[in-house]
Amino acid sequence: MGARKRNRADQLKEARKSSYTAILRNCPTSPRKMRLLADLIRGVEVSKALDLLKFNPKEASNRLEKLVLSAIANWQAKNENVRLEESKLVVKEVYVEQSRTLKRIQPAPQGRAYRVRKRSNHVTVVLGSATPQVEKVQVTEETTN
Repeated sequence: MGARKRNRADQLKEARKSSYTAILRNCPTSPRKMRLLADLIRGVEVSKALDLLKFNPKEASNRLEKLVLSAIANWQAKNENVRLEESKLVVKEVYVEQSRTLKRIQPAPQGRAYRVRKRSNHVTVVLGSATPQVEKVQVTEETTN
């Protein structure tokens, strides 16, 4: 493995340590409907995102709320001594990708058949802290000089 690849792999590992992920696969909701909710909570503080999802009338909001709670549980597993209220967690990324499409037949008039496409999706939620780590690095450099 080359030096560039090794450095990039190390950078990705460091980025994963500071972010906490939950993935929902094969969710039986169309990606278009799920993206409406994903856009609603992207960049929002976790407690506010949970409130937005809890009181949203859309059916997909229940699944997305459970996914955010799962990401919070993943964060709590790594940070046992830190309280959630003090951590200032933010939904850094939410992305929805298309999954398999089930093709079904709907009977139509005059012996025809219409194709019904039942779409599904994969949803990924990434949580991170609201305070950027770049500021911490700059402070340590100033103290060493």
